[in-house]
Amino acid sequence: MRRCIVGGSAALLMAAGLIASAPPASAGCQYGGPVISKCDGPVQPDGTWQRCVAVAQIIPRGASSYLVPDRRCDLMGPDQPWDPAFADPPTHIDD
Repeated sequence: MRRCIVGGSAALLMAAGLIASAPPASAGCQYGGPVISKCDGPVQPDGTWQRCVAVAQIIPRGASSYLVPDRRCDLMGPDQPWDPAFADPPTHIDD
């Protein structure tokens, strides 16, 4: 029984350490404004990264309507064509 408690305590401490060292949930993301979220992936060796933007899309349904998230992901970086609304800011989002 004592061995299970010691093993369980070690696992709990290890899990707590991993959680404490994890990046914040908002790392590389911006929230609010005209979009729900705008998040950048890691910068690749060629200087590009993937940006995903989620916006609210209205769906009409008879006499009522509802909002659903619509997500678009594109490649960003040097020598990449970009849409000014999608690419704001034109640099990688870091937190």
